[in-house]
Amino acid sequence: MKNKRILALVSAAALTLTLSACGGSGSGSNAGGDGAQVVTANISEPQNPLIPSATNEVGGGRVLTNINAGLVYYTKDGKTENELADSIEHNGDFTKFTFKLKKGLKFSDGSDLKAKNFVHAWNWSANPKNAQTQAPFFEAIKGYTAAPEKEGAQAPDVPKMDGLKVVDDTTFTAELNGSTPDFADRLGYQAFAPLPDVAYKDMKAFGQNPVCSGPYKLAEKDGWVHNEKIDLVPNENYDGPRKPKNKGISFQVFAQQDAAYQKLLSDEIDVIDAIPDSAFESYQKDLGDRAVNQPAAVFQNFTIDVNAPHFGMDEEGRLRRAALSKAIDREEITKTIFKSTRTPAKDFTSPTVDGYNENLPGNDVLKFDAKAAKDLWQKADAIKKYDGTFELAYNSDGGHQAWVDAVCNQLKNNLGINAQGKAYPDFKSMRDDVTNHALQSGFRAGWQADYPGVFNFLAPVFKTGAPSNDARYSNKDFDRLVTEGSLQSDKAKANKKYDEAQGILLKDLPAIPLWYSNVNGGYSTKVTNVEFGWDSFPLYYQIEKK
Repeated sequence: MKNKRILALVSAAALTLTLSACGGSGSGSNAGGDGAQVVTANISEPQNPLIPSATNEVGGGRVLTNINAGLVYYTKDGKTENELADSIEHNGDFTKFTFKLKKGLKFSDGSDLKAKNFVHAWNWSANPKNAQTQAPFFEAIKGYTAAPEKEGAQAPDVPKMDGLKVVDDTTFTAELNGSTPDFADRLGYQAFAPLPDVAYKDMKAFGQNPVCSGPYKLAEKDGWVHNEKIDLVPNENYDGPRKPKNKGISFQVFAQQDAAYQKLLSDEIDVIDAIPDSAFESYQKDLGDRAVNQPAAVFQNFTIDVNAPHFGMDEEGRLRRAALSKAIDREEITKTIFKSTRTPAKDFTSPTVDGYNENLPGNDVLKFDAKAAKDLWQKADAIKKYDGTFELAYNSDGGHQAWVDAVCNQLKNNLGINAQGKAYPDFKSMRDDVTNHALQSGFRAGWQADYPGVFNFLAPVFKTGAPSNDARYSNKDFDRLVTEGSLQSDKAKANKKYDEAQGILLKDLPAIPLWYSNVNGGYSTKVTNVEFGWDSFPLYYQIEKK
């Protein structure tokens, strides 16, 4: 999602609090019939309506994961288990899958949830005419048509993919373009959620108060008050393994992480999954056993559009990108700013996923070397002089100013250039400029994995035309290697292809890897059974109020 990806990933930006000054009281929620049994938590204002295929950032993803159910879901440790699926079978070479649903499934409005609701949703989401950011997640299915690469070109109307067939009310099949052994593992991601028939009458309006299939639904009254709160209540029609143990979730909005943290200390909010840098040294002492500090599938970087002046995919651009990377002392920043709650990056994935390789050939470009960095910058200047100011955009509501200032100071000192942060008031406004390609320098980014696997850190972020490819990067050799990796049934062979693909990224550096994030958070004295999952999200459905 990860910028979500930040997924985040932050698609994503990951681990950001985006909130407005008017929210965050932890009271006055409509979630649930019994406010005392409602869990309060942090969230970022979703960038788009709550449509599964339109969301690739952490705020909307946090809601969609709780209001939607998929054929499968992911356990705390990232294992794939059936959710709405009764069974999933394949034909032996992973080119055709048969999905059988549990009987009697319902949407939150009481309407029947059938096989057609998956097939119609996937077809609609993949149709280039509908311009859904998550459409490339369906590229493995036979008949998928990619949106035109040329900006401004008219997208074709492809209402159906040949590979999807409804067999009966509880059965459908998916025929793929080639062997895709991990296809079933991808299906817990929100983009693959079913949609009710009513959604297609007005999809944008539907996204403001969606009929859903998951453990929660939006509260009937003021469910989503923009830039203030999103209230969820249990969905009585949900029949799956994530049954809520509380009366609802009230996602609250704060202007700054410090405000959310202070509310946590005073038991006015129940759980947060981001700690302000001002509290890194003290939060574990402040919270004791209620402090959370654990590895998560989160990768942080800053990205530069390949069309930005001086930073293209040519000799000058590659020299400058390498210079920027080598000018950053990641060890110093992770120790002094983050108090060792981050780990310097050695690749584009996460140490928590199978296939992580800290010894990739070419990853010396991620090692601090001030002299080499300056030499590379001067070589780029010999091609074309750079006289501008390098700006690094960030959302000021996400606790990023300290590290952005530190990075910019290192760039100034080690490259002899002007460098400064560019603050946006909130995550949504920054993401709008990123999406509209309005930034001509660097911008903070991250990826919070949609499902456990190396492929998910690479394809959605860096493949040509991918939904979270904010750099607008394109390299045919990289695309080929990632695709070849996805076709391997042997994980070792797949990971070897992914290593080769990362070797290309280390040369091109469409994003500058910074560090891997732990999830740093905590919870109040008023809740129990709080656990954080493999993807850094709290498992909200199992949290109980005392």
